[in-house]
Amino acid sequence: MPEAVALDGRSLTLDAFLQVVRGGSPVELAPAALERVRASRQAVERAVSAGRAVYGVTTGFGALSSVTIPSDRVRDLQVALVRSHASGTGPPLPPELVRGLLLLRLNSLAHGLSGVRPELLQLLAELLRRDLVPWVPEQGSVGASGDLAPLAHVALALTGEGAFRAAGAPGPVPAREVLGREGLRPLELEAKEGVALLNGTALMASYLALGVADARGLLDAATIAGALSTDALLGSPQSFDDRLGEARQAPHERAVSAALRALLATSELSPGRSGWAGQDPYTLRCLPQVLGAVRLAIEFAERVVGPELNAVTDNPLVLGPEEFVSGGNFHGQSLALALDTLALGVQYVAGFSERRTSRLVHPALNRGLPAFLAPEPGVTSGFMVPQYVAAALVNENASLVHPASAVSVPTSADQEDYVSMGAWAGAKLARVLANTQRVVAIEWMVAGEALERRRPRQGGRGSEAALRALRARVAPWTADRSPADDIARLAEAIATGALVREVRATVPF
Repeated sequence: MPEAVALDGRSLTLDAFLQVVRGGSPVELAPAALERVRASRQAVERAVSAGRAVYGVTTGFGALSSVTIPSDRVRDLQVALVRSHASGTGPPLPPELVRGLLLLRLNSLAHGLSGVRPELLQLLAELLRRDLVPWVPEQGSVGASGDLAPLAHVALALTGEGAFRAAGAPGPVPAREVLGREGLRPLELEAKEGVALLNGTALMASYLALGVADARGLLDAATIAGALSTDALLGSPQSFDDRLGEARQAPHERAVSAALRALLATSELSPGRSGWAGQDPYTLRCLPQVLGAVRLAIEFAERVVGPELNAVTDNPLVLGPEEFVSGGNFHGQSLALALDTLALGVQYVAGFSERRTSRLVHPALNRGLPAFLAPEPGVTSGFMVPQYVAAALVNENASLVHPASAVSVPTSADQEDYVSMGAWAGAKLARVLANTQRVVAIEWMVAGEALERRRPRQGGRGSEAALRALRARVAPWTADRSPADDIARLAEAIATGALVREVRATVPF
């Protein structure tokens, strides 16, 4: 079993998040965190015993916050909250995203400002250790007051009333059945615990953490594909001179240029290496500038998600032995902005890649290659329609990157009158990333075929490594066939990072 990740509410990194969510590492709770949790729990119990008015503990929620709840009904309040808020709809969230929900909610509660019992944290940790994934519908969060509906489905599973995913089961499996099989006692919610579970940005933050990781890998794959296309289209490396980025004072450009120089080193294909050969089209010449902009979008998203992994985002917070402070830490506006921005950056990758694919198959633009790289143009169509597919995906992305956070729809009788819509921003980002992995896979496939048409001249070290990685998965195009499986295989290898790792083994750019 992988080494456990210790959680204290304060030191979770993106790498550790990925180890748990994608790598299967178990979690363990730091003893100091459990002590803080016990202390905050005592504050809640004292407030209930004293009959103090505390939002979400002895009052109603949202627009009903002025309603006082008798001390003998505070448990009923939490149960009713979870049941009523588990109102999600649509297909279930992917398992890794739900594991992210569990991990981030657990880490937030471990900070010791939420007033819950240690037993709640321990049950969340057990779900992660045993890879028990609640069934959580995708749709229903407006990204403020936390990701209420999705987190309510998680909470409902903890109580035994919700459902889990199970291997081989076509639909949700009753939670009580799953917990019983595992020998786990369903959680009986006490005062404050329902609202502590539901108020939080865990879904938006999980989307962003996974999105940052996937966008990093996608940018690396797109950089390699860009180098491969540069070689295949006889592009000049002059545009990747480090002095250009230095003159613009653009470190993001310089980083892309450095990678391209490494990947194209030793190439025999550039007509401009020994003198002037004219200027390349923007999709070759401006690779550092456009992919550099994508680097900036990723860096912005990283700056947002890093602190959010250790953020306390429920309401109210227990900030002293007798002090409960209500605020808006559950609001996802910064996350929504980062999710929308990252999606736009990823769309730059897709649009840029598709234009190079189009050039590679265009007989008037591909610098001497056959039309559509077809073995017998006319009799065979070659890569004509893969470019259509890339174009369709780019168009779909163009619709998806309209910012979800640009428009708010007020909720809770206008008590919650401006919400972030960050959860939808996250769902859109996930689809844009998947689409773009396929677009870059198509470019990699087409550019690799084009590079082979330039024989006996060799491409750069990185281009040749990219071609070898391609040919390990996709046969040369000697006759027309369905490329659908080839595209899917390459897109999966981009998503897992396998293609990039194989190229980096030769060229550590």
